[in-house]
Amino acid sequence: MELRLENLTKIFTNKNGQETLAVDALDITIESGTLVALLGPSGCGKSTTLFMIAGLVKPTAGKIFFGEDDVTKLAPEKRGIGLVFQNYALYPHMTVFKNILFPLENMDVPRDEAFERVKDMANLVGIGELLDRKPSQLSGGQQQRVAIARALVKKPRVLLLDEPLSNLDARLRLQMREEIKRIQRETGITTVFVTHDQEEAMSISDKMVVLDFGKEQQYDAPQDMYNQPGNLFVAKFLGNPPINSFEANVKNKQLIINGKEFMKVNLPDGEYFVGMRPENFRAKSDGFIVDIKEIFHIGRDTMIHFDFNNTNIRALVDSDSIEEGQNKVGLTIKPDRVYIFDKETGKVLNNG
Repeated sequence: MELRLENLTKIFTNKNGQETLAVDALDITIESGTLVALLGPSGCGKSTTLFMIAGLVKPTAGKIFFGEDDVTKLAPEKRGIGLVFQNYALYPHMTVFKNILFPLENMDVPRDEAFERVKDMANLVGIGELLDRKPSQLSGGQQQRVAIARALVKKPRVLLLDEPLSNLDARLRLQMREEIKRIQRETGITTVFVTHDQEEAMSISDKMVVLDFGKEQQYDAPQDMYNQPGNLFVAKFLGNPPINSFEANVKNKQLIINGKEFMKVNLPDGEYFVGMRPENFRAKSDGFIVDIKEIFHIGRDTMIHFDFNNTNIRALVDSDSIEEGQNKVGLTIKPDRVYIFDKETGKVLNNG
């Protein structure tokens, strides 16, 4: 089921009449059968967008389509969605079986068919042996599986997940990422996944939408977005360790960094922002010579800190390329891994 958002906008108005633009004219088409993550910092509009798709929040403007069906004004129960909340929202007095069965009872699905669907879905999410337990007897990961099974048992057109991993410990989060991806692949259901965790989004999704102040910054496949950020916000938001960013100049088609010509660029003279990811540096004797401030060993790699244009810069290089006690190093970086951004708009001006 293709999911399409057209000019989707939400403005909240408080009791004093003050308006807050939560989602700003969002235009996104999510292809059928894909898993798309809505990613961004707190307050960027990702959950509001999800709740508008679900029908829990009414848009101020714009439309929502499931396939060719305009569902913008439909009630949530008529949209054909499965929704998993951050806190799972399980019924504590019901068994796992009853929790999963509940939506089917409301839909008046015949008893035998409903029971069969509950068992099939429980097996799909890996809790087939827990049907007689109550939520209090389950781990966080097991509760999450129950919530997903309850959402999927209705055979929804679209599955919506609102930060479903945020209440789990680190080990369970890693495990459940893979489980959600497996379940989505096996069911083939179009899925929208809200998260503020970039690693989570990049590991689980087919595509990501990065939002800031309710506005789409970029919509792309995770690795494409990482390698070719559309603007400085996306470049800074993605990456751990984060991208190095600093001011530089272009003069006579030369990028000038720290008073030295760095590489040739096809840009007009002026001031720009430059971004370089730490892992894209290489230590070479004929490279750009810098004074090492600090060294940290990270597995087989070494993180070097140095001052560059009055900015602390990080370079992640092979440990074998740095000798003990070394205080200077030559560094190189491929031109296609140097990102140049417009200083006013933040828009990327080269392809990375």
